[in-house]
Amino acid sequence: MAYLCDLGRGQRLYIENQGMQTVLTLSNSSPGQQQQASSSFQTGRWVIPPTVFRTATGIFLRIESQSGSQFVFVQANGMALLNGIPDLSNAEAIAVVSVTMESGDNDYTMKPMEPMKPMEPMKPMEPMKMNPMQMQMGNMSMQIGTSAISGKRFCTQCGASVGENDRFCASCGHRL
Repeated sequence: MAYLCDLGRGQRLYIENQGMQTVLTLSNSSPGQQQQASSSFQTGRWVIPPTVFRTATGIFLRIESQSGSQFVFVQANGMALLNGIPDLSNAEAIAVVSVTMESGDNDYTMKPMEPMKPMEPMKPMEPMKMNPMQMQMGNMSMQIGTSAISGKRFCTQCGASVGENDRFCASCGHRL
């Protein structure tokens, strides 16, 4: 007989009694990720179905077998059989559902993920459009991004206005 317990947040605990062994499989699934861990413990044959509890410290599984009560602490990175009885005074019982499996059936293992669909190609970017920009400093003015060329030239050294055919700046003498 096997049992399933949904622990929430994509975690499921599968509990199975195989002869004298209790086999636990903890599966975690979230978008794009699947993990599974299994452990088995020598507990003996069960006399009643297992019970699962949630406490502030974690998840506890109680197994009632012919040799008495045994507790397993279940956490994300593993499972451990406890030597004593945990404090379950403020524990919340979590539903455990019976699952029927035929011999050799591995329904408690996670199904493989479906392959991702190929991404759509990106649309080409449209050319950027710049707004004309105008700067003015004193008696100098400059426009960038305009389609019409004003024909005015400026000295790269001092910024003074120069003629189209000038080879030197009349203000500072810099070679143009």
